[in-house]
Amino acid sequence: MSNRLLKVNIQKKLKEFDLDVDFELKKGCLGILGPSGCGKSMTLKSVAGIVNPDSGVVSLTMDEETIYYDSNKKINLKPQKRNVGYLFQNYALFPNMTVEENVAIGLPKDYDEKIVSQMIKRFHLEGLEKRYPRQLSGGQQQRVALARILAYGPDVILLDEPFSAMDTVLKERLRIELINLLNDFDGFSILVTHDRDEAFQFCDELIILDEGKIIAKGDTHEVFEDPKKVQVAKLTGCKNISKIEVIDDFHLKALEWGVTFKVSKKISSNISHIGIRAHDFHPAEENDVNVIDALNSSKLERPFEWEITLSNGLWWKVDKQIYDHEFDVPKYLKVDPKNIILLEE
Repeated sequence: MSNRLLKVNIQKKLKEFDLDVDFELKKGCLGILGPSGCGKSMTLKSVAGIVNPDSGVVSLTMDEETIYYDSNKKINLKPQKRNVGYLFQNYALFPNMTVEENVAIGLPKDYDEKIVSQMIKRFHLEGLEKRYPRQLSGGQQQRVALARILAYGPDVILLDEPFSAMDTVLKERLRIELINLLNDFDGFSILVTHDRDEAFQFCDELIILDEGKIIAKGDTHEVFEDPKKVQVAKLTGCKNISKIEVIDDFHLKALEWGVTFKVSKKISSNISHIGIRAHDFHPAEENDVNVIDALNSSKLERPFEWEITLSNGLWWKVDKQIYDHEFDVPKYLKVDPKNIILLEE
């Protein structure tokens, strides 16, 4: 197992920016998170062989190394030779083929029919075998597309925004199915998304991409807990970000909110901002550490949380029950020094 590796190091000149990504995946699922148009899908297409990079290397080692692309060695395997399954945003099913024909399309001519029936069963498509894509729901279409990919036993599965076209209820159900599928999958998988919840749920490792460059990479939980950069904090959902003025090694003033905070880590010279996640505030007494005046706040009720905006612009989110419609904002809030995220520009 230890000698397995998916290696991607590619460069490509695009209209808006230069794509330059370099990562290695040893196991599990890698997430590529970033805003629309940052080069996420282009990276996937380069791994699949749908798009050619200008330079670089893409290789896969399972027991032995297979070079998919190497600009120096003039190697560029066709997509069909790469054994990579690609789930497109629109699923790319053949409209004039039935479900079972779509599932079988990637198999050799003399394929074992048991494979198709196993996939039909595994993806809960029984009874739909003779239907055409237009007669299926979005969720059923996605399951057919996944069955088609897994039928030919790929080494790598590439998922391009797999839930972008779905409603919330269906999305939740299919997320669970897909997580189980990827947990059982023996190869590598890469999920491209601009949805931080998806990245957090699915991915062992995470890359954050902005304008074609990797601005963060590492264990998913670690990237969320300590984003290190302002742009990474924003992309992982941190709602409160402020420029700072350093007072001493452990104290700073948040300029946007006019509040002085104590922090738990020494403030190094490259720190220019702080971030506070919206769930990290708690009711406080006037003389607690890191106290914020919460008078004159406005509140917005959502089904399962209150969204409180303090008069200085800070956001606080509080979980609630669906039947609770009253909430008194306390006079003071506090934030634990260890929950203040130190950020560089």
